[in-house]
This record gives sequence, structure tokens and C-alpha cells, in this order.
Amino acid sequence: MSETRPVGVVGAGTMGAGVAQCLAAAGHRVIVVDPVRKALVDGLSRLRDGLRLATLLRRLPATPPDDVLARVRWTEEITDLADARFVIECGPERLALKDKLFGELDVICPADAVLASCTSAVPIERLAVNTRRPDRVLGTHFMNPVPLKDSVEVIRAAVTSDDTVDRALALLASMGKQGIVVRDAPGFVSNRVLMLTVNEASIVVQENTADPSTVDKIFQDCFGHAMGPLATADLIGLDTVLDSLVVLQECTNDSRFAPSRLLADLVCAGDLGRKTGKGFHTYHNPPT
Repeated sequence: MSETRPVGVVGAGTMGAGVAQCLAAAGHRVIVVDPVRKALVDGLSRLRDGLRLATLLRRLPATPPDDVLARVRWTEEITDLADARFVIECGPERLALKDKLFGELDVICPADAVLASCTSAVPIERLAVNTRRPDRVLGTHFMNPVPLKDSVEVIRAAVTSDDTVDRALALLASMGKQGIVVRDAPGFVSNRVLMLTVNEASIVVQENTADPSTVDKIFQDCFGHAMGPLATADLIGLDTVLDSLVVLQECTNDSRFAPSRLLADLVCAGDLGRKTGKGFHTYHNPPT
């Protein structure tokens, strides 16, 4: 089959819109699927904003922004991925939802299509068993903001084929990104470590050892981190952090991943970080 076939992106949230932007800027035809019409409208707005930011930062695509936008199709119908050669799932971090999506994608997509997940923590083998092509399933864990990150954590399950890994790395390379391959495990490398750090930092604040600004300042000034763990959590989205911790606790049966009370309370209050203007920190110019 021709490599002119589109790349699918499932989920029109911040992550999905960012992945779609990078794919389209690299010359790929993209189909973004989300069952919620408002999510698609918001996704298009995020893509336009992302292209404006790329212009300001001189991270320009090879073609004009209007041409990039023209390469992206937005749809509510997952069946529109029937001709996709590669699909990147960027849905919410919910086990049951991802299981269902991979079962549906396996039925809809061509037999040679690679099915990738941008999951934050779900083991890839768990997703692969929902398909008849476990050798063509892997993880592509993009980090936010996707257009500004040059590397992607690529997760290879025991059954993932060499060809599948090679195709994923080639797709990432076409987007100007380096794929860093790791073995499959709950949370992989990045979030197996990061989510514990964020959770413990939250507990430090909860126990009144230090406020969020002081916690982050320790990591920035003492360890040289560009951003502290709580500011990082706000950037990711505290709802996503909470969902990731729940998945990690379920998949590892390790009580260390039990979400802190403070984190749960913030999410319950709708204080999700940068996207709402308030999380561990307060932001005066949240995204619209």
C-alpha cells in the first residue's frame, strides 16, 4: 500500500492536537478522530495557536501554516481511519477506554497498520492483547508541549516486531524527533519515576513542609532542573497525573502510587493546572 495513506490521531485534546501539528508540518496527511464535536473544534483552535507559536519561536514548518491546516481532517467517526497506515492513540488515561479503542482500531484499520499509544502509564502488552496484531502495537509517549519536544519515549513490548519499531522511529524522524526505545513496564521510564516524584512533592506540600514554589525552587536551584515537579504536573494537567497514578497503582499493586489527598482535592475542585489557570500554582494567562 502507498505511504500516501494518512496517519490517524485518536483524541483531539492538547496532546492529540500537538501530535497532529507535528505530523502535518512534516508533510503527512492526518485524520484526527474524537467523538465529541466540541473537542474537535477546540483541537483546531489549539492547532492554529500552535502554528502561531511555532512562527514566533522560529520553529517554522516547511510549508505555510494554511497548508499545514489543510493536511488535517477532523472527524467524529473512528471508521474514517479505515485506510490509515499508522494510528497514534491520544485518549484519556483510562484502562477500560483504551482497551475498547484498541479493539475497535484493530477491526477498522488495515492489517498492516501500526497501532501506537501515547499512554502515560498503561503497559503496551495490555493494549496489544485487545488486537489480532500484537506485533504491530507499541507506545509512542510524546511529552507536552509536543511541538517543542525533540525526543519521544518509544515503548516496545515483548511481542512488538522489529519492523514496527523501525516504522515508528522513521515516522518520528520525519517529524524531526528522536525516538528513545525502552522496554515495556507500567509507566515505562519517564512516568514510573516522574509520577512518584510528583506524588511525593504533593505530599510534602500537603504535610506543610514547604509550599509549592519552595518545592520547585529546590529542584531548580539545587538540582538544576529546568522546571520543578509541581510546575511540571501543572503543565501535564493534574487530571492526567491523577489518572496516571491510578493506572500505576492498579498495574503495580504498589501503594506508593496512591494519589495524595491534596492532588485528588485539586482535581475534584477543577484546578487542573495551566489549562484551567490554577493547580499547585496560579497562572494569570491560562490557555483559552
